Amino acid sequence: MVLNIGVYPYAEVQIRISHEAGDTGGRITINAENFRDRYVLDNMPCEYYKHPLIAACVEIMELPPDLSFDVNIYSNAPPGCSTGTSAAVSVALLGALDLLMPGRRMTPHEVAAMAHRVETEKLGLQCGIQDQLCSAYGGICFIEMNQYPHASVSQLQIPNSIWWELERRLALIFLGKSHSSSEVHGQVIANFERQGADKSALEPLRAAARDGKNALYSGDFDTFGRAMVQNTDAQRSLHSALVSAEADSVIALAKQHGAVGWKVNGAGGEGGSVTLLFGPESEHKRKFITAMPSLNPAFQSIPIYLSRFGLRQWEGM
Repeated sequence: MVLNIGVYPYAEVQIRISHEAGDTGGRITINAENFRDRYVLDNMPCEYYKHPLIAACVEIMELPPDLSFDVNIYSNAPPGCSTGTSAAVSVALLGALDLLMPGRRMTPHEVAAMAHRVETEKLGLQCGIQDQLCSAYGGICFIEMNQYPHASVSQLQIPNSIWWELERRLALIFLGKSHSSSEVHGQVIANFERQGADKSALEPLRAAARDGKNALYSGDFDTFGRAMVQNTDAQRSLHSALVSAEADSVIALAKQHGAVGWKVNGAGGEGGSVTLLFGPESEHKRKFITAMPSLNPAFQSIPIYLSRFGLRQWEGM
C-alpha cells in the first residue's frame, strides 16, 4: 500500500512532426533540454544512448518506421531528486508518443504500466509501480498492490480547504545531489528474498499509507505528520543506508522550526530529497527555508503545488 501525492513541477514533452526523411525511413531527434543534449536515435540498443530511458520509451512503442519527428523533454525538477522524475518523464513521453499511433489510444493506467515495463524489461532496473501510477493519474492516490506489478488506484477526493492547507504546509527539500534508487532497492529486496527472511518490517509501511489516507480525509494534519514519520522510521529499519546523515540534518532543523512530519522520498539513501510537513504558522516554514543553507549551500527548497491532473495529452495549435 502506498499513499502518493502528485505535485508540480510537471515533466513536459513536445513532439514536432517533420517530413524531411520522406518515405525512405524515419528520423527521430531527441532534445533533452535540461542536459542540453541533442542527438538522433538510430538502431542502437537503448542502453548505448546517453539517456537510455528516453530511447527505451521510443523503442517499446514500436512506432511506424517512416515517422520523422523531434522530441523536446523538459522538467524543473532536479534529476535524481527521488520525486519520481524518471517515472514522470516516461509517462509524459509515452503519452506524447501515443498520440502518434494510428487507431490506438492507451488509458492512463496502461501508460503507467508501459512506463514500468520500460524500466524493468528494457533497462533491467529494480522499480516500483507507484510513481508511474501517480504520474499518470495525478492528485492524491491510494495504491494497493495486490500482486506486483498489478495494482488498483483510488484517488482521494478531499475538500479544497484540506487540499490548500496541505499544499501550504508541505515543503520539498533537495539534498543537493542525484540519487539512483535501483541499487538501494536491490539491497533491500535481496534481504527479503533470503530464505526465512522476516518481512514484518513491511507492515509499518502499509500502516503509514492507511493512516495517512485516513488523516487526509479527516483533515488531521498532526496525524498525517505522524504517518510520515512512521514511514521514515520504517525505512530506517529496512536498511541503515535509507536515511542519510544529510536527511537527518534537514529533519533536525525542520523540527526546530515546528515541523510535524518528515519523510525521506523514494528509496532513500544518499542524495535525493525530503518532504516536510509544517505546523499551522507559515512563518516557521519560511524561517526554516531561510536557515537551511547553513546546513549545506547545496540544499535547496523546490517550490511545489499539488497537481489535480496527471497525464495530459493534446495537439498544439
